[in-house]
Amino acid sequence: MSISAADIKELREKTQAGMMDCKKALTECEGNMEAAVDWLRKKGLSAAAKKSGRVAAEGLVAVAEGEGKSVIVELNSETDFVAKNEKFQKLASDIANVALESGADVEELKKAAFPGTGRTVEEEVAELVGVIGENMQLRRAAELKGDVIVSYIHNSVADNIGKIAVLVSLKTQGDTEKAKAFGKQVAMHVAAIKPEALNVADLDESLVNREKEVLSDQARASGKPEEVIAKMIEGRIRKFYAEVVLLEQPFVMDGKTPVKQALKDAENEIGGATEITGYVRIALGEGVEKKEENFADEVAKAANS
Repeated sequence: MSISAADIKELREKTQAGMMDCKKALTECEGNMEAAVDWLRKKGLSAAAKKSGRVAAEGLVAVAEGEGKSVIVELNSETDFVAKNEKFQKLASDIANVALESGADVEELKKAAFPGTGRTVEEEVAELVGVIGENMQLRRAAELKGDVIVSYIHNSVADNIGKIAVLVSLKTQGDTEKAKAFGKQVAMHVAAIKPEALNVADLDESLVNREKEVLSDQARASGKPEEVIAKMIEGRIRKFYAEVVLLEQPFVMDGKTPVKQALKDAENEIGGATEITGYVRIALGEGVEKKEENFADEVAKAANS
């Protein structure tokens, strides 16, 4: 069959593959554009396949809010420049909205239908890889359920999109809007201070035991009596809790009042008993090892490729 130049051009724009590869793909797939895209991907000739090995540690986190549930997703790219692209921002936002319906299991989210395209979320990400020419990965997703949920985006680049996203859930017998206002402050605190757990009971037991062991060795090295050492350890563990537990931490709004006390104080304004029931924090690129290259080396590599 005859393959038009316009079809070859369209496939090249979609995949960034070579012209002859695009012509061969269309010929093999009898002119079917979507099948040709898949053929190139399987052969490792499309941009989506070629770029997939590159480290994607930049990008954006996006929030979607629903009734009784909100979600955060992290969509990574290779460079911060791509995060400023409106198509990338829209994709992150749209995926968050899909997650609101499908749930926050990343593998299931990748298989979920992407609205209006006939593709899955994973295929839609690959589609944009072909357009922009940079590796992208849907890396993480998280959800939080509750009576009252507030969100906070740090380093926002658009509505509900930025570099750090926090969700905080509350339960209140008072004014919901006033509870949300306090919850927003707590979300800002979580973004800035990065607590390990909501309360002492939620702390990883192994983390606490390891801290106690270190503190015990330090205290015994002082040569003091055991009863004194016990009190020293008790005091130091309280200090440790104040460093890592949300309710025990000094509230970022004044730097001294524990969050649990700030919550009690806020109940007067809210007008009823209020409880922080959970939180989620996702910061862009956490745990991704970025490959640092010398700029001159990058230029030389590009020139020789």
